[in-house]
Amino acid sequence: MKKFDAIVIGAGQAGAPLAKKLALAGLKTVIIEKRFYGGTCVNDGCTPTKTLVASAKAAYMAGKSADLGVPVKKFAVNMPRIKKRKDDIVMQSRIGGQHAAEKIKGLDVVFGEATFTGDKTISVKLKNGKKQNIQADQFFLNVGARPFIPEIEGLAEIKYLTSTTILDLDYVPEHLLVLGGNYIGLEFGQMFRRFGSKVTILEKSGRIVSREDEDVSAEMQKILEAEKINVITNAHATKFKQKAGGKITATVTIDGEEKKIRCSHVLIAVGRIPQTETLGLDKAGVETDEKGNIKVNSKLETNVKGVYALGDVKGGPAFTHISYNDYTIVYRNLIEKQNLSITDRLVPYCMFTDPQLGRVGIDETEARKQGLNYKVAKLPMTHVARAIETGDTRGFMKAVVDVKTRKILGATVLGPEGGEIMTVLQMAMEGGITYDMVRYFIFAHPLYAESLNNLFLGLED
Repeated sequence: MKKFDAIVIGAGQAGAPLAKKLALAGLKTVIIEKRFYGGTCVNDGCTPTKTLVASAKAAYMAGKSADLGVPVKKFAVNMPRIKKRKDDIVMQSRIGGQHAAEKIKGLDVVFGEATFTGDKTISVKLKNGKKQNIQADQFFLNVGARPFIPEIEGLAEIKYLTSTTILDLDYVPEHLLVLGGNYIGLEFGQMFRRFGSKVTILEKSGRIVSREDEDVSAEMQKILEAEKINVITNAHATKFKQKAGGKITATVTIDGEEKKIRCSHVLIAVGRIPQTETLGLDKAGVETDEKGNIKVNSKLETNVKGVYALGDVKGGPAFTHISYNDYTIVYRNLIEKQNLSITDRLVPYCMFTDPQLGRVGIDETEARKQGLNYKVAKLPMTHVARAIETGDTRGFMKAVVDVKTRKILGATVLGPEGGEIMTVLQMAMEGGITYDMVRYFIFAHPLYAESLNNLFLGLED
């Protein structure tokens, strides 16, 4: 049996950099990956989807270019070429990361599926079918999550798509039915509408992006419907049926009334679940919650000393940047002997629809729920000079501020470069900069960020 100082399971956005840093710090380390180096972000998430989003934006802009006085008389969407570009970028990231890891002294890179066989012991089923038993004093679990597939009559009998398999399409679906009106569903729905698909989005709750304020949900739906995307809320799919090689018929309950929707493809985008089933966590004594998420403390350590969980597998915000921040916290605590915690860290996120939806901190709904003494600043993008000049005034900026301390509690930006504008406010929040100070900052003209002056001018006493 091989013995290591540290075993990292999963080469995602926490596991990959952590393994390298542990090895460089002098720990004999092995990283085990059952599929592709780089995890979801590089292979099935951020990298490929944002590459496709860029292609979809190009198609959208070609269709809108006449508004800017540059009519494009004819253009075509070349899906095989779009897919190849995406695949090339993914492979560059995947192979680049793998090769960099393989060059690190003291780091072994192993491809296979790891399962705990006991306390601090695992068995790895290698790609060649052989098994390898390994021990270590410390374990770092970064195995991520996978698409959740609901139990719906007939779903297993149709060739449904997930956020992973839809990336393999080299053609444009005729009619894409999307189950789920949140990040994955909206990004893919808008993307394929721009490629040329008819798109219908079903959301079981009363509004899309339901974790956001109601005005954000309403504006997002307005934006999508302007692109002729059919958004149906309070909708629940109950049955699927497909004739051999033919159209799919979905039975859907909408506001309590049963309807039929015919489509060519179905994308399941109703959430993700942790990939813990095959880890054998019970053999290691590692506790999970009712959803299979690994339980961790504020230092990301499980109930078993020396076993840590990072990224999506522990539940909570499922973002690449959170996974990466998990790595930095664990590494700095263990190697640099710092005392860092995940408690109360500011979590920004961005949905890459067009326009983007960037969010950090609390929103108006949460401020009201907490009974805070707050004010709301709001500025439509129609009042933003840069948005007017570029011909895209969809959306708005919004911030929640504390009346007494005058600090920014949260911000939501639905608009062009929404994530970048949100990040300016995140920096202000991290630095304790008040909205009064932002109101009088000198921003370069005419940036989108310059309109943060005007956003907070509306709060003048």
